[in-house]
Amino acid sequence: LADHVLESLKNVPANLLDGGLIIDATIGGGGHSELLLEAYPTLRAIGIDQDHTARVASTERLKKFGSRVKVIGTNFADFTPPEEAVLVLADLGVSSPQLDVAERGFSFRINGPLDMRMNQEEGITAKELIDTLEEKQLANIIYDYGEEKYSRRIARRIKKDLLVKGPYEGTNALAYAIAGCYPPKLRYGRIHPATKTFQALRIAVNNELEVLEKFLQKAPSWLKEGGLLNIISFHSLEDRRIKQAFIDDERLERITRKPLQASTKEVSQNPRSRSAKYRLARRKF
Repeated sequence: LADHVLESLKNVPANLLDGGLIIDATIGGGGHSELLLEAYPTLRAIGIDQDHTARVASTERLKKFGSRVKVIGTNFADFTPPEEAVLVLADLGVSSPQLDVAERGFSFRINGPLDMRMNQEEGITAKELIDTLEEKQLANIIYDYGEEKYSRRIARRIKKDLLVKGPYEGTNALAYAIAGCYPPKLRYGRIHPATKTFQALRIAVNNELEVLEKFLQKAPSWLKEGGLLNIISFHSLEDRRIKQAFIDDERLERITRKPLQASTKEVSQNPRSRSAKYRLARRKF
């Protein structure tokens, strides 16, 4: 959604953009920040990411901007900016490097350990989570965070496997067990049967919804009057919270009533952008 992000700054008064600060709250590989800093040569950026690998990648990518960029290691919900910004951007998706590196354990398409932590330096892993939860608790997480209708069946299978066979060896073994909980005719569709359960476990491991709600409460106060809050989400649980926060927060004025989505061209080039939803609000004057 790079074009939408760049286009959004047309909603900011020109005098704010001159020398203004942008906060890239999920800097990842630094692509959005690079685009904005190139388009607006006087802008400065603070990039935030709790993922060490992402910080290394973005620092390398953005080093050409010198002192205009600072990259900080923290969760965006715990951040306090040094000054008010003209733009706060959060891209809530799991990045391609995270998905494509087996050791991170986010994907069932490449076998890896059941980790799923955004910050590998702290917190419990997905393996530890499913080991410690009771069956009912696990089923509730899979249903609430994955919107998975077979949640009870899946939780029962997982806990039975742990009791009889011991811990899962990796993501492939867990995905195979989950697929076995689906009726045979539903196991081979476009969407893998393990998708919703893996989403639910990742959300639970990283406390993603609680962190998002904290961010939505804090982020408007980071903005100058007339500044923008841009958020890209990838599933309905996030998008509903963002939409409601933009409606309820008296500091904000919604610019997008309905979320913007990736163009057909972008989806063809990057299929993972298919589910992205982009919402934009402005700090009231």
